[in-house]
Amino acid sequence: MDHQRLSLCRHTPFCAIRSLTRTHASLTTMPRARSPSPPAVAPPRRASPLAPLSTRMRYVIGRGEQGVLTFEPYKSHLLPMWRFRTPAIATESSGRLESEFRAFVDEGDFVGADMARKFLQMGMTRSQRYANHAGGRKYSPTSGAALPRSSSPTSNPGAADKLASAAIFRAAWERAKADEGFVRLRGEWERDKEVWERENPDEVQRLEREREESRARKGTRGKAGKVAKAEGKGKKRGKGAKEEEDAGEEEEAEEEKGPPAKKRQRVKRAASDKGGQAKGESG
Repeated sequence: MDHQRLSLCRHTPFCAIRSLTRTHASLTTMPRARSPSPPAVAPPRRASPLAPLSTRMRYVIGRGEQGVLTFEPYKSHLLPMWRFRTPAIATESSGRLESEFRAFVDEGDFVGADMARKFLQMGMTRSQRYANHAGGRKYSPTSGAALPRSSSPTSNPGAADKLASAAIFRAAWERAKADEGFVRLRGEWERDKEVWERENPDEVQRLEREREESRARKGTRGKAGKVAKAEGKGKKRGKGAKEEEDAGEEEEAEEEKGPPAKKRQRVKRAASDKGGQAKGESG
């Protein structure tokens, strides 16, 4: 009897509607498969390249580390990454700087890559200086004369760490110098700069005047400096000479003591104080 009722119910409109309602409810309650999310795109770290063409064309490769603590905006971008107090710190620092170097090469920015190369070189030379000179000071703060080297680097406290840091930076620096992309970019940049200088003679003259004024302020200009060097007196620096190297020594000394923000503030105050004294004496 029950089977007959069920069979009859299936053919009635009411049973058909109820069956469809249950089927729809079961379908709507089933979990739906989620569509895959689009891959996350990391925002760019900086514009590529970091500086406009007009700024990059003012760059001078120079000798060694020349301009490493003055040429902006690269100096401010790379300086916070530069540390060398211990081998562990030097490993992290050189790794970050080498990563920046490769990023600049990939971006086609030779100036940024060369500045990163200079910071790697400075990590090597400054570490070596701390191993050779107690406290890392190469010149006397009073007379400006070169201070004697320690009889043995190992006689300085922490010299072993500084020698290890120097070796770490040297390896990264050697890799940067030999990088094929970097060598190619240098040739392209030099050709581009020749074209830019021909097309912007007024700007070239202005930059040359600025360089001459800078040399005069540093006391490294003229025949007297050449004569002093020939007579063996070049170890003493004139007032304001080797300004960049002194700034590097201030950076290093403060890096040993405190965080980078306080360090940069103290260096800026010291530079402004020197500038004020120079103006007062000239007046």
